[in-house]
Amino acid sequence: MSMTVINEIFAKPIDRSIEGVIKADDTSQLSTEVEEYVLTNEAAKGVEQVLEAYTNYTNANGVWISGFFGSGKSHLLKMLAHLLGDIDGLDYPRAGVCTQFRTKADGAFLPALIDKAERIEAKSLLFNIDQKATLISKDQNDALLKVFVKIFDESRGYYGNQGHIARFERDLDFRDQYVAFQEAFEQIAGIPWSQGREQTALEAGNIDKAFTEVNGAESLGIIRQYSANYSVSIEDFADEVATWLDQQPDGYRLNFFVDEVGQFIGTHTQLMLNLQTIAESLATKCRGRAWIFVTSQEDMEKVGGDRTKQQANDFSKIQARFKNRLKLTSQDVEEVIRKRLLAKADGASTEVEAIYNAEHANFKTLFDFVEGRHYPNYRDERHFVGTYPFVGYQFPLFQAAIESISDHNIFEGRNSSVGERSMLGVVQEVATGPR
Repeated sequence: MSMTVINEIFAKPIDRSIEGVIKADDTSQLSTEVEEYVLTNEAAKGVEQVLEAYTNYTNANGVWISGFFGSGKSHLLKMLAHLLGDIDGLDYPRAGVCTQFRTKADGAFLPALIDKAERIEAKSLLFNIDQKATLISKDQNDALLKVFVKIFDESRGYYGNQGHIARFERDLDFRDQYVAFQEAFEQIAGIPWSQGREQTALEAGNIDKAFTEVNGAESLGIIRQYSANYSVSIEDFADEVATWLDQQPDGYRLNFFVDEVGQFIGTHTQLMLNLQTIAESLATKCRGRAWIFVTSQEDMEKVGGDRTKQQANDFSKIQARFKNRLKLTSQDVEEVIRKRLLAKADGASTEVEAIYNAEHANFKTLFDFVEGRHYPNYRDERHFVGTYPFVGYQFPLFQAAIESISDHNIFEGRNSSVGERSMLGVVQEVATGPR
């Protein structure tokens, strides 16, 4: 077939816009990402187990999603975030995501669990941890905690980039003085507080005047005092989350969806232990009302580097806390490619079947490599129709290449997404031909 004819056999335009790398904070194509999400058989089993644990909480409030470069783990995390809670600032309703997922789920158990999960009111905080750690060094032992605190502060409208300013805003809010302070500051300074809090060194005098006006007593250098006294601990953070949840309706939940936490932790064992302590403290203080969902290129056992005997004992606690695990494999990716990208148009399947019937006797000659690694070709006619115009061995071959590059640390640091090409994106580029 020519490229022109090949383009006509697909159910959807092969050159349509598909975001190769799903970004946690990008909502521009959310409706398409929800509509075209392929819930594979293995992923459906994993989601079913996660929802079973989520709707019947015992003591494990962590979910670990692993998969190699471009396997779709970020896409799954994003869908779970929208499935299990409301996200501020979005027009796409949670109910719409739940409805879409019911249609994607086979059998009776998963749709029923989706119904049960939807009845649990919740707020989802979805973020890529490396992007949110712009002012935080991984070398700091509390780096992970600082990102969690920042995200939680921002979700309440406070200034997450400077923890002491967020604490000042929270205390005003607790006294029901925050709105009055913002109004007083804008009247005195001539700029909104959202701008002034980014320039506290220059606006210190105006901040003092506004604070005095709403507080009734003069307090010079109030922001400087907060800066000098500010500190944060995991216990304080968990207490603050619990206090916030107590102010919400009964049963309300707050869920953190953290993309690429494994990459952020790397070989920093202390950061891995901090993740465990954060999850454990939230479980203790919030009693199942605060969950942590994370993604990682590695299985949990491979993250955090070499460990001492004591650290190994501590790591066993992490495994218990994140015992809900979901691993995406090459089979999941291939299923997504076949269903989302290579699905055939009505009538086209018959034409492709004719090619199979005419050529299948030659496949062994064409695809068995002498004295080389064995890669499978087409299993049967159905597999040929679903995979055409590609060959099955090309997908694991690409995966192996990406994993080998990753093992040699070619994709590293904040720009790692440049190398994180999804298999879906590469297959689409090849299928559309040179442009």
